[in-house]
Formats: sequence, C-alpha cells, structure tokens
Amino acid sequence: MDEEAHHPAEPETGRVSCARCGTPAESDAPPPTWLCSLENGSRRYICDACARAHIRAIESRLDSAWW
Repeated sequence: MDEEAHHPAEPETGRVSCARCGTPAESDAPPPTWLCSLENGSRRYICDACARAHIRAIESRLDSAWW
C-alpha cells in the first residue's frame, strides 16, 4: 500500500449543507461525523442522520441517485 490518504479539502464557499436534506453545518467546516463524497468532480457532504438512514446504499457504493 503505497497510496497516501488525503483528507478532504475545506469547501470553497461559506457554509456547508447536507446534499440530501439541506441541513446546514453549525460551522464553516463540516463536522467530523459527516461523510464527504466526490461525485462528478465535486464534493458532496452528507450529514450523519442521512448517512445512518442510507448506510447500506453507501456501503454498497450505489450512486446517490439510487438512494
């Protein structure tokens, strides 16, 4: 395993909100419990409530359009 782990970059624009339900983060950075997904070249953040509700689809790597 020679791959380096890279942490998600900070979002370019102000406040972060959940890509599924629209819940805004309490600060400018996403909380550590939120998921970060790279889809079609852009970062999408998923709140912990939505992540728990769709964990099987996420772990199955289904496209977010399916869930």
